[in-house]
Formats: sequence, C-alpha cells, structure tokens
Amino acid sequence: MIHKVTSSEHWDVEVDIVVVGYGSAGAVAAIEAAELGKDVLLLEKMPFPGGLSAASAGGLRYATNAEDAFAYLKATCAGRTPDAMLQNLAAGMVVLPDYLRKLAKLSNATCNVTPALGNYPFPGYEALGYCDISSVPELEGQPNYHAVRPVKNGARLLKVLEDNVNARDIDVWFEAPARRLVRTQAGGVEGVVVERHGVLRKIRAKGGVILSCGGFEADADMQNQYFQSGAIPFGSFRGNTGDGIRMAQAVGADLWHMWHNHGPYGVKHSDPDYPFAIYLKFLPMWTPGRTDLISDIGVEKETDGSPPRKALAKMAWIAVDRNGRRFMDEYPPYLGDFGLRAFDVFDAKTQSFPRIPGFVIFDEDGRKLYPLGNVVHNDLHPHYEWSADNLKEVENGIFTKARSIAELADKLELPKDELERTVAAWNAAVDSGTDIDFGRQPQTMVPIATPPFYGARLYPIIINTQGGPRRNVHQQIVDPFGKPIDGLYAAGELGSVFGHLYMSGGNLAECFVSGWTAARHASERQETRKLESV
Repeated sequence: MIHKVTSSEHWDVEVDIVVVGYGSAGAVAAIEAAELGKDVLLLEKMPFPGGLSAASAGGLRYATNAEDAFAYLKATCAGRTPDAMLQNLAAGMVVLPDYLRKLAKLSNATCNVTPALGNYPFPGYEALGYCDISSVPELEGQPNYHAVRPVKNGARLLKVLEDNVNARDIDVWFEAPARRLVRTQAGGVEGVVVERHGVLRKIRAKGGVILSCGGFEADADMQNQYFQSGAIPFGSFRGNTGDGIRMAQAVGADLWHMWHNHGPYGVKHSDPDYPFAIYLKFLPMWTPGRTDLISDIGVEKETDGSPPRKALAKMAWIAVDRNGRRFMDEYPPYLGDFGLRAFDVFDAKTQSFPRIPGFVIFDEDGRKLYPLGNVVHNDLHPHYEWSADNLKEVENGIFTKARSIAELADKLELPKDELERTVAAWNAAVDSGTDIDFGRQPQTMVPIATPPFYGARLYPIIINTQGGPRRNVHQQIVDPFGKPIDGLYAAGELGSVFGHLYMSGGNLAECFVSGWTAARHASERQETRKLESV
C-alpha cells in the first residue's frame, strides 16, 4: 500500500506526458502529445487496448456547424455543464471528420461521414452526423481484434488508433495499473505510481498526467454509493472500476455528473459465472417528430445529402414489472441511453424497486423475428454466441418457455391474472394501432398471441458512467472551489461533460476532443515551465 509519496523521492522513469488508460481518449491524447514532440508513456491496466471504446458502435458524432452543435449540447446537458466546456466540444465536433480521415490514412482505412439527426429535436439537432471507420483491410474477415469479437466499427476504430500510436515514439505498458498520483509540495501533480510486474514504480510526468481510464460501471461499490437503485449489471468492459476517480479524489478533485449513467436493458446469462449482462437487440434510433428519419450508424445516406431514411423496426417484446404490468415505452427514441432509466423507481409502500428485475414477454412469432440478444464486450473471456433463432437461449435457461400466458406467469412468479390482463390490453392496443398507456410508436408494435410464450427477468444494463472528476475547458481537473489541480488532466468518459441526456456517438466524440485538448494544454504547460525556469 502506498500512502505517502513525495516528489523528493527517487523517480524510476521520467517522461513528458503520462497517459493513463488506452481507450480512444488515451490513444488520441498520446498521439497528439507525440505530434507535439513530447516523450509519452501510455499506461493500460488490462493486457489489451481499447477499453470501452473498442466495444462501441464506433461512430463519432460530428457537426456541420459549431453554433448549432453547442445549442444541441446545451439543451441535452440542461444547465449542468458550463457553456465553455460545451462550446469547446462543439468546435471540436466540426473538425472531427478531417481529424479521423487523417488518422485513417495510415491504416488504409475507409472513413464514412454520414448525416444523422440528433436523438432529440432540440435546437441544432439537424446539424449532426456520424463519422466512423467502416473498413480496415487488415481486419476484414478476421473473427476478432485483440479482445474484441466480432470485428465491428469499434474494433476498426481501435485498429486505426493503435496503428497511429505504434507509428510514433510512444512507450506503451500493458498490465500496468496506476495506483496513486504523486503530488508536489504546492499541491499539484508531478507523476504517478504504477504497478508493473508486481513492482511499484514512480513515473515523473514533466508536462502532466492525463487520466483517461474510464468511469465506474464495473465497480459495484461506487454504483451503490451514487445510483439510487444501487448496483446494476454492466455489459461490455470489466476494466472501468473507478480507478481514476479515486486517484483524482485523493488529490482534491471535485466530482460531477456522478448519477448519470448510460445504457439499455437486457437479461442475465443463466450461468452465474458469465461476467456480463446481455443486451436485448439494439434497434434503430429515431427522433421524436421525425419518425421518417432514423439516426442509425452505417445506413446508406440519401443521394440528395439528407439524413438516412429507414422504417422503424418491429419490437418483439413488452416489459412488465413484478406486478405483471407494463411500465414504459419499450422503444424510446434512443434505447441505448434511455432504456435503463424507467427501472429506477422506488416504491415506498413495498420498500422495493418493483422493476428490478422486470420481465420481458414475447411469443413464438417474436421468437422467430430476429436474434433477441446482443453480446458486445471487450474482454478475453470466451464470447457468448447468441443463436439466430433464440432456441439455444430457451434450452440453456436464459428464456423461460410456457404453453400459455398463465403458465408463463406461474414459472416467472408473476400474478397470473394481472399478466393475462396486461397481454390482452397490449394486443388490443396493437389492433387499434395506439398505445394509450405509454405511446409506443405503432410501427414497432407486434401482438403477443401465438403460443408458446416466452419470458425472462429483465434488468437495466449499464454501458458506461458519465460522472467523475470535474474539469475546466482545458481538461484540467479542478478542486471543489474551481481551482485547477496543476499538472492533472482528464479525458473521455472520466468525468464526461454529459450531465443530463446522452448523445449517441457523443462519448467517442468527447474522447477525441478532450484527448487532444488535454495533450495540447499539458504540452504548453511544460513549455511554459521551461521558460519560467530559465
């Protein structure tokens, strides 16, 4: 255990910039610092790179106009993030496509730039789109890349970033978790203590330490402290356990957005040792008021330059609580963000969260519609292959099968009469084309009428947290009085700017913009210190 480390002690290694965490934010910070001529050490506690970014859909939100992007970001953050922070992100979103294209050249990768509306019809939502890496010749046809399986655009983005890291004079240490920050006598940060091969090593960072080591979605204790519902299952990456948050707190950091998490809902594997929850199928996003247009990564753009057009998908299921009643529109505009929020309701009469677990209910026609599960993670654990027809999941106990709704209720321990009423009401709503209870879009509604019937316990699943150390416009971590902690920066998911609603592709956009912003300021800081010492 390290408790007292002072800057007067011996340094094992001295570099200009230390970057903690090798996801998209850390990679961009390292690349940018190296481009500025700095000696960079990039640390990663896992034995593989990519973090949560590699398991993502890989789309970065860009903007055609910084003013419009700022207006949209301001609305989504609902006054919880200073304007200057959002203006910096908006300005960066405008140059993201060109920045990504430049990186992609090294890997001979294809970079797509596609208009796509914002998730919500706030001011500026029409100025948004996605840029992503749609192909990398070296990866195409491969079953995996590092710990990511299968290869999708998140893995392709990682490949482009890793190629750019490897092409520069950047030292990378894997299986090297950062343990503590090293403070100066004046209260700033001068370095970091790293565990490597079982040995603690002190690394001096003459320009600064950039923490880009993610949030706390895989840490049950922090979830218990900051989420009303307590700990909830996570779905994609085991490495984000709040390390950077704790290290920043130990040197006086303020925290923000700690309640704000991001994710849909899904099921647990019947094997209790399987480490991840499993998302239900991700269906295309849509923008309220614009059901003719859907923000969907990878869709061919219209020839006239307008956003992609695609019909809303049919959703095979409904969700009910422990009383057998529906409690939400199961297909909100952005299921990947808003899906988990409806579960977080405490019942004062029963002193419980009656929607955790909830239950997913569907019929034989729904079972045949498409694979109902979506397994997405960056991890060395064997990847679970979801079956095309969902029958393997019935056989292995993920889904429960019954001949009738009444029998299904008995097997799931739900009130039989209430579940029968709920399903009957749902089928009547499908027939009428109107969900008067929760307003689900009629294009998405299908009946639950063909036996056998199926169900499973349903849980909110966290993709990532947005909370962490508060930052300023330079990505400097600040104390509770707003004073920057000299030499300490944050980038990416660690203390994200998103303070109310999330924007699809927003964390990856933020990874890039915050990564290069932190690297540039830390480099300038080092040059200023050199001049001051002359």
